[in-house]
Amino acid sequence: MISWPFLAVLFSGWLYIDAAYRGPQWQCWLFRPVTLLLLVFWAWSADFTDAAGYLIMAGLLVMLIADSWQMLSKERLLPTIFLLSLSYLLYTISFTMQMNFTFYLPLLTILLILSVMVLIIIWAPLGSLRAPAIFLLTMSFIMAWVAGEQYFGLAREHNFSIMIGAFLLFIANSIWLIANFRYPFKASKATITACYFIGQFFIVRSLYL
Repeated sequence: MISWPFLAVLFSGWLYIDAAYRGPQWQCWLFRPVTLLLLVFWAWSADFTDAAGYLIMAGLLVMLIADSWQMLSKERLLPTIFLLSLSYLLYTISFTMQMNFTFYLPLLTILLILSVMVLIIIWAPLGSLRAPAIFLLTMSFIMAWVAGEQYFGLAREHNFSIMIGAFLLFIANSIWLIANFRYPFKASKATITACYFIGQFFIVRSLYL
């Protein structure tokens, strides 16, 4: 049965993604924080009592702060990078609670190749933000790798949902770095947000599985 919180998140997220691509700007300002708040409320409604669930909640709240900062101060990226890295760290710790690693080499190889490609693309224009950007990329890589390892080790729907969510956040983070530091493009905002919201949705969904 489809829940009302799920439908609210889906509708609000779609309104933001549509506005990010076509406008108006006020719709972006309204529905980005609303969608994240709905995700937080949806996660809080889940029946969880373990540390992993609370860490996902904490990661969502940190992500909400990072989004708010980015909307208010687009020129000062360092706090945004720090907060995003912290949210990925909280997610990663949550994913490691089950402690089942297979060291599946194809997964590790693909993520390493993608991370190196992103790093090569953005390296020159990073300047003083080189170290923070590398740390952010590294944290998103570790998050996606750990999530994938857990799925290939346990093969449960819960872990599959986490893996898809983490991979989409890794993709969103990679495109955000490229669009901010090297090649901005018209559809970047909508593409990043689509991967970002859908990724968060899958991670929150795992709390119900």
